Amino acid sequence: MRQTVQRRAILQALDEAAGPLTPSEVLERAAHHHHALGLATVYRNLNALEEHGEVVAVHLPNESTRYELAGRGHHHHFRCEACGRVFELHATCPVAVLEGVTLPGGFEVRDHALTLYGLCPDCRQAA
Repeated sequence: MRQTVQRRAILQALDEAAGPLTPSEVLERAAHHHHALGLATVYRNLNALEEHGEVVAVHLPNESTRYELAGRGHHHHFRCEACGRVFELHATCPVAVLEGVTLPGGFEVRDHALTLYGLCPDCRQAA
């Protein structure tokens, strides 16, 4: 996949982020690296980068799709209820012990997603 100036700006914005970003957030941050970037270009490039496995989509309940760099391994997210930012959590996975385990009734856990909700340090301090 050809690395254009726009793609490099988008990848840099995602790399510098503390968590997954919406396309609008990607545009805002990537514009610091490439001023002539538009939202349609961001969407088009995010789709192409996802198809090539360079970024992954993060789906939170009742939220717009967010994106983060691929290859960061299994992790969970925290969404601040005040500012709306989403952060990656790097703590040990509390439910990983269930993966591959057969639960009562024959259910087998193969994957999971966990999002915690609350206040980030900045919003908690401001409250």
